[in-house]
Formats: sequence, structure tokens, C-alpha cells
Amino acid sequence: MESASVAVGHEEHHGPPAANQSSRVEAQFLGMLLFIISEVMLFGAFFTAYFFIRVVKAADWPSPGHDLPVLVAAINTAILMSSSFTMHWALEGIKNNNKRAMKAGLLTTFLLGLTFLSVQVNEYFHLGWAIHDDAQGTIFYGLTGLHGAHVTVGLILLAFANIRAFRGHFSPEQHRGVEVPGIYWHFVDIMWIVVYTTVYII
Repeated sequence: MESASVAVGHEEHHGPPAANQSSRVEAQFLGMLLFIISEVMLFGAFFTAYFFIRVVKAADWPSPGHDLPVLVAAINTAILMSSSFTMHWALEGIKNNNKRAMKAGLLTTFLLGLTFLSVQVNEYFHLGWAIHDDAQGTIFYGLTGLHGAHVTVGLILLAFANIRAFRGHFSPEQHRGVEVPGIYWHFVDIMWIVVYTTVYII
């Protein structure tokens, strides 16, 4: 009798034990936050080089003969900032079971981000100076290029979110696939404000 109960116990506990979750934060959400923290540190390394050139070395910014398209960058900044509002619109839409708003918000966010990246790439072709010309050029292309790479990653995440949205994968109860890309996209937008203010304005 005892051996039978032991056998039943073994059957009930078949397979690996459930993972222990010590944090109240969901794993996907926590993973994205930790990733963003690591990316802030990466940007911090580039900003350290920037401030070393400008503050410690007291070098001109940009270097003589190198003009920055401040107005074009300002318009591009407005485009990217507006995408944060459309991303928020998409998330609020699915939370309220408004799938039409979610789809419109996700698609608009993707198109605005693509527009921003296209303008930035076009800017590179018309600057008239290259990354290897001097230290200022290296820092400029390094910072803006690093941000552009993050925008590209964000667009990939948004592309998958759009595909899943139009296939009906999300609901008010299950919308992590919208929320996590949204967190990343807001980070990209905030980071650009810092880059734009530092590189183009100050």
C-alpha cells in the first residue's frame, strides 16, 4: 500500500520542478529593464568620450568646417517623439480591447520610426565629412550611429508586433508582445533626446 502511494507521488512530481520566481516582476519585463540598463551604460561610454573631447581637451564642436543640420535634426526629433505617443496609443488600445487602435498605433509607430531612420541615413550622405576625419567626427557618427542601430532593432521588434497584431494574437489579458517593444521604443526615444540635445544643441 505504501509503495503504491509512493508510486503515485512520483507520477504527480514527474518532470522538472516549477521555476522559483523570487521577484514580483514578470521575467520578460525584468529582462527588458536589465537590457535597457546595460544599454544606458553603453551609451555612457560614448558620452564619456564626447565630454572628454569637449571639456577636458576643450576642442571645438563640431570641428571647424563641419556644420551640423540642426533644423533637420529638430524636425526628425519631433517625428521620433511623436512615435512615443502612437506607441502609447497602441498599448492603451489593446488594454481597452480596442484592437483597431492597437493596429493603427503600432503601424504608425513603425512608419514614424522608419522615417526617422531614413532621414538620419540621408543626413550622413550630405554632411560632407566622414567618421575618420577627426575625433569629433568619430564621436558624432559613433553616438548617432549607435542610436540608429537601436532604432533598427526597435523597428524589427515593431515589425513582429505588427504581424502578430494583424493576426489577432493580442488581447487585454495577453499583450506582452506590445508592452515589451513599447518599453524599448520609449527608451530609444528618450535616448535620442539626450543625444540630440548634447550633440546638436549644446
